[in-house]
Amino acid sequence: METFNTTIFPRGEKASSEYFSGGTAWVQIIKPNENQRNCQIGNVTFEPGCRNNWHSHGGGQILIVTAGKGFYQEKGKPVQVLHPGDVVTILPEVIHWHGALRTVGSPILQSIPIPRMEWLNGWSLHRMSTITTYQSNI
Repeated sequence: METFNTTIFPRGEKASSEYFSGGTAWVQIIKPNENQRNCQIGNVTFEPGCRNNWHSHGGGQILIVTAGKGFYQEKGKPVQVLHPGDVVTILPEVIHWHGALRTVGSPILQSIPIPRMEWLNGWSLHRMSTITTYQSNI
């Protein structure tokens, strides 16, 4: 089995299971949202089979796959398979999920633009329901 910790960034802290299913994810904030830059950059490492719940971001999100293989899906659209070097641009308020294949983990570098209003009021993630194996086709 391919290893899932082959990234240049530290694996980070174990993420809360309320945001992920199918395994464990680790989050390392590389650039916190500070200095009125309205952007946070983090590295999320998904162990094989791990995925996050349906969610959206008020300012959108950019995913960059740094290693492994993963999945991305917008609500109502087919699942996309992600490979190292793939970049996914997610528009504001688009409901989506992302995660790793069952057999290969996937570190994903993510940039989350924070809209000015959310930055002033404290950043928030719009969490939704967990996904099922049937919904994600994995």
